[in-house]
Amino acid sequence: MYRLGKRLVIFVLVVFLINMLMVPVLAAEKRAPASAQLETTASSAILMDSNGKVLYEKNPHKRLPPASVTKIMTLLLAVEAVEAGRAHTTDEVIVSENSWKQGGSQIWLEPGEKMTLQELMIAIAVVSANDAAVAVMEHLYGSQEMAVAAMNKKAESLGLKDTHFNSVNGLPTPDHYMSAYDTAQIAKEAVRHPLYMELCGIKEYWLRNGKNWLVNTNKLLWWYKGADGLKTGWTEEAQYCFAGTAQRDGLRLISVVFATPEPRSHLRESMKLMDWGFANYMAVPIVKQGEVLERIKVTKGTEKEVQLVAAQDLSLVVGKGQNKNLQKKVVAETTLTAPVTQGQKYGELVVMNDGKELGKVDLIAEKTVDKASFFRIIKNMFNELFAIAH
Repeated sequence: MYRLGKRLVIFVLVVFLINMLMVPVLAAEKRAPASAQLETTASSAILMDSNGKVLYEKNPHKRLPPASVTKIMTLLLAVEAVEAGRAHTTDEVIVSENSWKQGGSQIWLEPGEKMTLQELMIAIAVVSANDAAVAVMEHLYGSQEMAVAAMNKKAESLGLKDTHFNSVNGLPTPDHYMSAYDTAQIAKEAVRHPLYMELCGIKEYWLRNGKNWLVNTNKLLWWYKGADGLKTGWTEEAQYCFAGTAQRDGLRLISVVFATPEPRSHLRESMKLMDWGFANYMAVPIVKQGEVLERIKVTKGTEKEVQLVAAQDLSLVVGKGQNKNLQKKVVAETTLTAPVTQGQKYGELVVMNDGKELGKVDLIAEKTVDKASFFRIIKNMFNELFAIAH
């Protein structure tokens, strides 16, 4: 009996020691970032939120051939041209011989054929038509060479360091490359444009009065909850590439994968990245566009104060369960001197967590406050003195 009791005590002590040793191991596993457990077969990949916060990356700045993911920029320039009034979706585009001879993915345009700009933009977004991409860019810029120059200029304005365009559609050509990070930056700009997302979200479209059926190459539109864009790509040189986006519960994620090895692997890997993102992060709404955040005193103006409002919506992405200690701080002058211009920036709302800036939004004047006349200023001074005296 004594031996049995001794063995029992030893057994309990061993179990206790094992549990004590396991506690720091389990704690370390709990502290370890989930991204350490995320792997992808893509040569280069990135997961980003719509504010540009990088959630996961693998060789994000590696310069690679992008295939038809190139058209993410082509379509952006076309959409911006329409929004700026430089072109209209109803424009009639006459197909050139250069457009006709592109090859690869196409809608079989014929030289001299006429089609609306909107139909050609749909063909780019839905079936990645190389001939349509050239036709659109020739219509907007006069030649493919001028269009390529515009694409590179736009890339420069976005601060892209690892992107250079040498074609408008991504067919193999020397000195034509993009990186996953740069592509995500273009996507971040693209998702801000309703027309862009409308085009990318079209699943099926009948072209030429119902003669040609276009089916979107982005199968995530069917397979993945919240998916609404953007662009697939494949060539033998580039392998399978994809820039995708999805939105759930106010959180928009952008996933880019380059050079995945086999058919549909680019879609599978993108879904894997976004699954991980939605499982580990959440969107925290901070402020709505137009919301009043501060009132500033105005001197020498027709009014005594002006309201500062948020220039745009601000939503921050944080790890799930890490939204408890967010602090908001308004940074603005205590007094403004008229004139004050409606829509002009006069401050910022900064969001902090443990002293670290997580995001910010401009604060703009809700309305214009004109400079008061000399007699109005004198009258206001007397009124203030009278008020103080009483």
